[in-house]
Amino acid sequence: MNIESAIKNACRVLKENKISSALLDSELLLSEVIKKDRKFILLNLDRKLNKSDQDSFNDLILERSKGKPIAHLIGLKSFWNYTFKVNEKVLIPRPETEIIVEQVLKIYKNKDNINFLEVGIGSGCISLSILKEKKFFLATGVDLSQDCIKICRYNASKLGVNNRIKLIKTDVDNLIFRKYDLIISNPPYIKKLDLSKLDREIKNYEPKLALDGGLKGLSVIRKVIKRSSGLIKKRGKLILEIGYDQREQVKKMLNEYNFFINEILKDLSNKDRCIISTKK
Repeated sequence: MNIESAIKNACRVLKENKISSALLDSELLLSEVIKKDRKFILLNLDRKLNKSDQDSFNDLILERSKGKPIAHLIGLKSFWNYTFKVNEKVLIPRPETEIIVEQVLKIYKNKDNINFLEVGIGSGCISLSILKEKKFFLATGVDLSQDCIKICRYNASKLGVNNRIKLIKTDVDNLIFRKYDLIISNPPYIKKLDLSKLDREIKNYEPKLALDGGLKGLSVIRKVIKRSSGLIKKRGKLILEIGYDQREQVKKMLNEYNFFINEILKDLSNKDRCIISTKK
């Protein structure tokens, strides 16, 4: 079987299983199997695949047809200007979360040195992207999951910033008191009862710990805000990713813990996504 036939067959299988990005996914998975880029595939449609590659490709297509995310199948996900190792133990980085990186770089464009904290480090995509852009920034990342700490440590080493980030497996409540210039977080904010309504790619494959925000979706956000009020310097920034319908509740919490609201930013779908605040 040649590349063109393999891709056509794969597309048919994926479309039958309601995968909207069937062609792109087929090309990406075949690229992974034969260790060539998509450009090579498009320029070599007549190239024959050996039996081993065919079998490996078919196995990946079967997994994808069940809804398993591409990022899990190839073990990588692009975010900002970099590529991060991911697996089923960490939340897959989303394009909308790049807003946090963009805002940090904008706010601190004239600052050479800051010490910041990320609550819920996950794969490390946010903090490590910031560290790559700002060569003298220092970071601390905390997470409840040892698997996340392990993946983040790998990504930090791969990107050459491991000497500027401290990683700790802990709840934010247990952090030793110190003052940070900036705290960032993309906390779990899905309502517990809404978890079952999520797309199968998310509900069946992504870690519940990174999604479940409690009954109203605000439990972890409240904890992060409350603890940040004691961990952040006066006039330090707190930048949070929030759910599209949580704007007013989060504003109320921030005011309660003595934060001033600077700006609420929308994502590309025009939904509220990021809230920037300053400690009074």
